[in-house]
Amino acid sequence: MAEEYRRVVVELIFALLIAVGFGSGALAQPLGARGPSWKDLPPAEKQVLAPLAPDWDQWDDKRKQKWRGIAQRYPQMSGDEQQRLQQQMRTWSQLTPDERNVAREQYKSLKALPPDKKQAVKEKWQEYQSLPPETKRELAAKPPPASTQQAPKSAPGAPPRQSPAPSAPPVPVPPKSPPQ
Repeated sequence: MAEEYRRVVVELIFALLIAVGFGSGALAQPLGARGPSWKDLPPAEKQVLAPLAPDWDQWDDKRKQKWRGIAQRYPQMSGDEQQRLQQQMRTWSQLTPDERNVAREQYKSLKALPPDKKQAVKEKWQEYQSLPPETKRELAAKPPPASTQQAPKSAPGAPPRQSPAPSAPPVPVPPKSPPQ
């Protein structure tokens, strides 16, 4: 009987704590809160973040807060930085979800490279950026070289193969400065 009484008291205390907690501002939002919807953003933020509008309402609060912070810093950016940011947002918004996942994975793998390999990738990227637009289109139309494709599986018992570092990021990223 005492155990039953103790269990009921604990459950009541727990229920009371939950009720009080959900009444407070900190816990009033459900887990995985979505933050402000696109229609609730201030006009200045909507103008800056316009390329992201189609996806905005599906994002979690953390991602929205990141982009809102960028929008608030936008007026202090130089004209070149503003232009670059807008172009990157437009490019990103045009990618399919699979392409975005590939880009995220490539970013993670490039971030994990040692400094000397990062420098080599950066140099290759700069070489690519200096190519004429027609050459870039021709390269984009070709399948990637064998070194950037996924390596075949090793035979059982053989040591695992190591993939070579990518020679250049496969998904083009807009340059920091406008092309000449």
